[in-house]
Amino acid sequence: MASNRIMRINEQIQQELSGLIRNLKDPRIQGTMISITRVETTPDLHFTKVYVSFLQEDRAADALKGLKSASGYLRRELSQAMALRHTPEIQWALDDSIAYGAKMLALINSLEVDQDDQAPDQD
Repeated sequence: MASNRIMRINEQIQQELSGLIRNLKDPRIQGTMISITRVETTPDLHFTKVYVSFLQEDRAADALKGLKSASGYLRRELSQAMALRHTPEIQWALDDSIAYGAKMLALINSLEVDQDDQAPDQD
């Protein structure tokens, strides 16, 4: 279980990175809907794993490469925004939970309900 301090740092990293990603000029990232779903930082603050999800699945691989190439810049900006002794090294991980949820919702919505399968009215 992460300590309260690490949980606060994770939240702050998530907020700061969300703002910084919107301002990146990399064409692989621009125009791609990116959502940071979760951040996990090690207790020694040397590494942070950022889980990202993409709405456009076909652009996910390129956008993830763009994020990895911008890691140095994002880490430097993060160090200026946060008052930490060590700014963690950013590791990116793909999180497909949003795409999976959208797929399941589409499957559920595509099901047809027969009139016979509905519960009878109880009078």
